[in-house]
Amino acid sequence: MNAVADHRHKRVANARRKLPKVVLVSAPLAAAATAAVVAAGVMIGNPMSDSVVADGGSSLSEVTSGASSGSSGASADRAPEASRAQSRAVPSRQDLLRAKAKKAQQVERAATAQAIRKADTRLWATTVLNLWSASGEKAVNLGEIEVGDKVLVTGREAEGRSEIVVDGKSRWVTSGYFAEEKPVAAAAGLSMVPCPDPGVESGLTSDAVYVYRSVCHAFPQITSYGGWDNHGEHSSGKALDIMTSDGELGTAIADFLQAHASELNLYDILWSQQIWTPVRSSEGWRSMPSRGSDTANHNDHVHVSVN
Repeated sequence: MNAVADHRHKRVANARRKLPKVVLVSAPLAAAATAAVVAAGVMIGNPMSDSVVADGGSSLSEVTSGASSGSSGASADRAPEASRAQSRAVPSRQDLLRAKAKKAQQVERAATAQAIRKADTRLWATTVLNLWSASGEKAVNLGEIEVGDKVLVTGREAEGRSEIVVDGKSRWVTSGYFAEEKPVAAAAGLSMVPCPDPGVESGLTSDAVYVYRSVCHAFPQITSYGGWDNHGEHSSGKALDIMTSDGELGTAIADFLQAHASELNLYDILWSQQIWTPVRSSEGWRSMPSRGSDTANHNDHVHVSVN
């Protein structure tokens, strides 16, 4: 028993000898903790303490912040990098314009493809027409179609041009030169070639357009015409006034119209206070009562109308 007692006594003695070592190890930790507390107190009391740098190159505020917030400190450090990435991702005005133009091109291509697929109406060209790659000013001339060509139209119009389908592709031509019926070929001395002032044709029937173009090319010295308006035969789009006060020139025009009355499908001709009609052609020119002015008496223009 004495041996057992001695053995237990030795273990207790050994434990007591190790105890001071634990105290010695703990003492520096306590000192470090005390220093940290003191430093924190200094930082709180001194706003300039952010400039103090701890070991490793970090400020004490960063160290304490990291210690208190844990992983949130790491997230805060990454935030500026994310902001810089976001600022670099913002597109410039030029990028936006390019993207907008590309989107517009895609929309136009889709609309064109759909228009071609749905096109089911065929009309006759009443004159020679240039084929254009697009409706705008920068369009490229890709050829022409002839008078009497029957073409497939889509129904789309833009900037004074109409879209047609040629060999499965979209082409554009000047609007206003198509008819549901095949046009009669121009007789000798007559013409269906467009005139310098196509605006005269607005509101006219195809026969009246034929008269206008024929006179326009046969008498290029005439520069003024009266087309559609809201009175008399003009309101139907079947009448045309050929403006001239030159008696000799006016008579030449009237004779020209008489000679081609059948081809032009004429109804009547009025000139110099006289009237001539195909149905009474055997009577020649018949006098008309005065209407009080040169214009009303047709002394300053030749009036012609079609059936």
